[in-house]
Amino acid sequence: MSISGALNAAISALFAQSQALSNISDNLANSSTTAYKTTSTSFSSLVASSGGGSGSSGGVTSTSRSNITEQGLLVSSSSSTDLAIDGDGFFVVSDQSSGGSSYYTRNGEFEIDSDGYLTNDGYYLMGWTTDDNGNAIGGTSEAALVAIDVDSVQSSVDATTQVSMQANLPADAEVGDVYETTFEVYDSLGTSATVKTSWEKTAENTWEMSFSNPTHSSTGEELGTVSTASVEITFNDDGTLATTNPDPAEFSITGWTTGAADSTVSLGLGSTGDDDGLTQYASGNDDPSIEIQSITQDGLAYGSLTSIEISDDGSVTAFFDNGEERVIYKIPVATFANSNGLTEQSNGVYARSANSGNSTLHEAGQGGAGSINGGWLESSTTDTSDEFSKMLSAQQAYSASSQIMSAASDMFDTLIDAVR
Repeated sequence: MSISGALNAAISALFAQSQALSNISDNLANSSTTAYKTTSTSFSSLVASSGGGSGSSGGVTSTSRSNITEQGLLVSSSSSTDLAIDGDGFFVVSDQSSGGSSYYTRNGEFEIDSDGYLTNDGYYLMGWTTDDNGNAIGGTSEAALVAIDVDSVQSSVDATTQVSMQANLPADAEVGDVYETTFEVYDSLGTSATVKTSWEKTAENTWEMSFSNPTHSSTGEELGTVSTASVEITFNDDGTLATTNPDPAEFSITGWTTGAADSTVSLGLGSTGDDDGLTQYASGNDDPSIEIQSITQDGLAYGSLTSIEISDDGSVTAFFDNGEERVIYKIPVATFANSNGLTEQSNGVYARSANSGNSTLHEAGQGGAGSINGGWLESSTTDTSDEFSKMLSAQQAYSASSQIMSAASDMFDTLIDAVR
């Protein structure tokens, strides 16, 4: 190797070790950054052939390698909107709430902004809207993703659509005796109303159920009109339910004075031939009466959003002060054929590239995708002790290379002095 070759090798070493030190510096600076992934430095030798056919060193080159797939330690957080992925994959975020370009991140420090969106450093967390059963609406493609907007579900009201009853009608009641019970219903605006039910035994094993107009649960004011005449109920000779007319049993309320929509309420009176609803057994009393075990209905009064929680499968559940729990979004996890090929940007955000390939969206915990942990964050993957060790090695290599340059410079001076 010539003196100039040694000088070139030293210069390449200085550049390579400078790049390594730069990566080490970034890693140490981000040792506390949520979901930060370290960048390591790889070194490769360069060989330049000599004119005589023997090889001579050409120095060294360095390349930076992203360790994006490395899993960081999960740590508990005090915020329920903080998220961490345990396993493979990324959150999908957008730079605009209306659906700008899609990016990917492991940084789950999301918070609700002033407009109700879950955001992190200006990026909006994307998810699928869900139906009442928590299933994604409109498919599970990336095109179906929308920015998660908590303000869209700040309140909840559910009109009563079903009333279920478990009760015993006394078999030893006389034909023509009439009994009364009541139950509560809600209109589509969340107003509570009381409906009085009259039970008349019209023949052996046969009863007629009729309804009064709904009245305000507090004031007693009449709020609407029941448009269903009555429901006929017959029992088998073993006391179990036989038939209802109409079948299925239901009643309707029209003309709500509250301005609510008309209601049709299905009556859950039990299964034919079973004792899981209405029955007709002897009371054994001189003064028989209806024994009510339970009356339930599915309506809800107006309720305000109190909190949201995110489960392992990515379901975003809203909790309201009227007792309702509702899945409002589902957060997907995006995976790539080569996650380390993603293009790194600021704030722990990545863009797809030709090397990474396109994303594939999964429900969390499915298809090889990691699970989502609400109330947790992923730590930086920086190991400070390891980085300090690498820093010392880079410093020593850099110093040695500078000494080579100094020695080469002295040798050039000697050569110049010799020819003067």
